Amino acid sequence: MKPSLQVRLSQHLALTPQLQQSIRLLQLSTLELHQEVEQMLEANPFLEVDEEAPNAYELSSTPLAERSTAAERSDEPWDGPGSSGSEAEPEPAGADTMEFGATEREDWENGTEREDFDGIGETPMSASASSGPAPEGDELDPGERNTVAPSLQEHLREQLLGMRLSPEDRAAVMVLIESLNEDGYLADPLEDIATALAGGEPDPEDPDACAAHEEARELLLDRLRCALRWLHSLEPCGVGARDLAECLVLQLRQKPRSEAQVIAILVAKHHLELLARRDTRKLTAATGADEALLREAQALIRSCEPKPGRPFTKAEANIVVPDVIVQKVGRGWKVVLNPDVMPKLRINDLYAQALRQHRGGRGGGGGGEGAPALSARLQEARWFMKNILQRFDTIQRVSQAIVERQKNFFSHGAIAMKPLVLREIADELGLHESTISRVTTAKYMATPYGTFELKYFFGSSLNTEAGGNASSTAVRALIKQLVAAEDPGKPLSDSQISQMLEEQGIQVARRTVAKYREALKIAPANLRKAL
Repeated sequence: MKPSLQVRLSQHLALTPQLQQSIRLLQLSTLELHQEVEQMLEANPFLEVDEEAPNAYELSSTPLAERSTAAERSDEPWDGPGSSGSEAEPEPAGADTMEFGATEREDWENGTEREDFDGIGETPMSASASSGPAPEGDELDPGERNTVAPSLQEHLREQLLGMRLSPEDRAAVMVLIESLNEDGYLADPLEDIATALAGGEPDPEDPDACAAHEEARELLLDRLRCALRWLHSLEPCGVGARDLAECLVLQLRQKPRSEAQVIAILVAKHHLELLARRDTRKLTAATGADEALLREAQALIRSCEPKPGRPFTKAEANIVVPDVIVQKVGRGWKVVLNPDVMPKLRINDLYAQALRQHRGGRGGGGGGEGAPALSARLQEARWFMKNILQRFDTIQRVSQAIVERQKNFFSHGAIAMKPLVLREIADELGLHESTISRVTTAKYMATPYGTFELKYFFGSSLNTEAGGNASSTAVRALIKQLVAAEDPGKPLSDSQISQMLEEQGIQVARRTVAKYREALKIAPANLRKAL
């Protein structure tokens, strides 16, 4: 083959480093953003924390473009990327704090990426979501939240100090306490714990060593069995159980003696599977009790705690910090940024001024070999601050658009949610669907009904007999209401729920009802039936 040269013309989309950074920051969660800020503070000497930054509520009340009018009037020189200092460009005024902005919004989309997302938010990511607005003044005291509660092991060790035990028994109980999992169950069998305490396996060819090892293991196992009984006597009742049946039996034995208690212990020991299936006929045959006595036994079992260590688990990890807060303003609703999640950054004035003086003192010679690199780091710091500010501005704009579309939710709850897809918000704000998807992922909104992920407010459309549309989120809320109001003795099946929804003008298939019911973590009808 003869070699040849060819010239081709082509077009392709190239993302600048600044745009790449802005897209990456937009999709980060609050925790990931703070980690990114910490890394930038360590890597860039021109960036520092601004303890005197203005309140985020004040910043959020002013549009981003209005916060940058001073940038058009600035004539302070600064170096661009790779600049030698011979040509000066205008430096945005106020760029050394988080107040600065841009006269034109950045194009956040790359024009090629499209994410497939139908806009359905399955469940709110909040434990505080309820059927009504949260009462005022019901917030946790920061002092109470930061109080370190004792762990389950610490609670048990304190009780052990008041018991008169031999050093060997005390050490055995301590070993079992350290073997508990977070639910209060014994994580390892006693045989495995005894084997681990007895040491490594002896030489199989040495019968004396094997016999001594087995004897030591049996002694340790007897000691651990005795220690387990001591552990079972501690509070909370049921701690140290090896399975659910043993945990329930330990607690039922503390109940007042009655016929129902005897039946409850029998069911907990041998027939928990039948109780879970609500199989009254087989339970009656297995226990010899009538339905009334079985109901009393079931009530006793339900009063027990299946996870004794639950009160001692750390709940701080489940707290969701909202990115935006919805406030009632007159007859409408307003979205403000949460000041607790906004980083407070500024440019180090001392370093920036030293760089300007060093650069100017050289008479346009570039300020030495390191001046271009330092100028690039200074611009990197400014771009980082600008991209963070634009990130929060975009989150606020998207959140406000969502609130405007879902006004009925903030007045009447999830049952009044309207159908909403990403395309509607994207068209309204002039952004790409992928941008809206990034904004609504791992970003949370505090509302009168709890804290929800922004994706929760998007729901697919279901047809109604009147020719309108109903949101899938509203249908899920309606299903939850129907199940809550059902007769426990005759729970509603998926087909019956589908028929009831159709009577209200909402056309939902049985399989769709089952899908929504599972998303709400509601058990099937046979498992919801009361004895």
